[in-house]
Amino acid sequence: MKKKQIAILGSTGSIGTQALEVIEQHPDLFEVYCLTANNNVGLLAEQARRFKPAAVVIANEACYDELRSLLAGEPAVNVYAGAQAIDEIVEAGPVDMVLTAMVGFAGLSPTIHAIKQGKTICLANKETLVVGGELICSLAAQYHSAILPVDSEHSAIFQCLVGEGDTPIEKILLTASGGPFRNLTRGELACVTKDAALHHPTWDMGAKITIDSATMMNKGFEVIEAKWLFGVEPDRIQVLVHPQSIVHSAVQFVDGAVKAQLGVPDMRLPIQYAFSFPHRIPLASERLDLFAHRLEFFEPDMEKFRCLALAFEAIRRGGNMPCVLNAANEVVNRGFLEGRCGFLQMSDIIEQTMQRVAFDACATYDVYVATDAEARRVASEIMGGGR
Repeated sequence: MKKKQIAILGSTGSIGTQALEVIEQHPDLFEVYCLTANNNVGLLAEQARRFKPAAVVIANEACYDELRSLLAGEPAVNVYAGAQAIDEIVEAGPVDMVLTAMVGFAGLSPTIHAIKQGKTICLANKETLVVGGELICSLAAQYHSAILPVDSEHSAIFQCLVGEGDTPIEKILLTASGGPFRNLTRGELACVTKDAALHHPTWDMGAKITIDSATMMNKGFEVIEAKWLFGVEPDRIQVLVHPQSIVHSAVQFVDGAVKAQLGVPDMRLPIQYAFSFPHRIPLASERLDLFAHRLEFFEPDMEKFRCLALAFEAIRRGGNMPCVLNAANEVVNRGFLEGRCGFLQMSDIIEQTMQRVAFDACATYDVYVATDAEARRVASEIMGGGR
């Protein structure tokens, strides 16, 4: 394998830090070209000193001087700031792969810039396909840019499809842990706390995605992603609650055969698979012991976890509605973490926002930007009690 130059967008988050662990295990195969972060200046500087990238970018321009000061002893590391700098750095000639591990809508623009340069996209920013799936897939085909999924579920589906050629998919079986509240009643959900929601039973993730897992919006986003990644309509995507998180997802083919990918919950595996595809290379990690696990599967409760139902509704409507869904979710997710709305209120506010923001079937980048701003305004207004 040729040594790959990798740009990591969101290097200080959960996916970014684990990606660096993978690169550290295989310095002969992978090299960091650039690292970016939003606000975590200290960790970004520490990573830059350790991995010696050609460049680092801090999205928050107010942190630029601090980052430059921390990296004064690393003259070979170029320091930049701002969203435009992130868009520009992914276009750099030496970059082979871009790992998009930024959180939220902010990941859309740099992904588009990378695709237009024909870079391979290792996609961990699910909002990119949730918001702009039609646009992203069209651009990827136009510029011959490969999109390799990093989410454990989509990586599992991708792995199941390798070697199957054009064999039609009958159904995608998308597994979900169910989060920490799957056995609570709706009445009990009304009283859950931020601390309880942040305690995921099987995965160690960032705060935003952990809350999305608790509401099952994360799984709703993954349904939308699966539609675009694998060309399967929502009515052929079945969500299965699988508390053990051992079966990461499965594919049912037209002959009735089902292929599944299993493993311990470890995000380094799908990250490394995206980096090394089509090869499999060694990974120092825990091995799956099937004797130690009972495998269970349950239907999700769409009434109790309304966010999942809203995601299915959004993708069936299409157009800018998934963008509305995502923007409203980002607002209420932050609101819940900051104590400004309750757990059940999140889905109520998202639903009201979807009803109030104008529907637009035109899938253009400008429409997404305008829709995102309007949906955030509406959701914030509803959450604040305004009308």
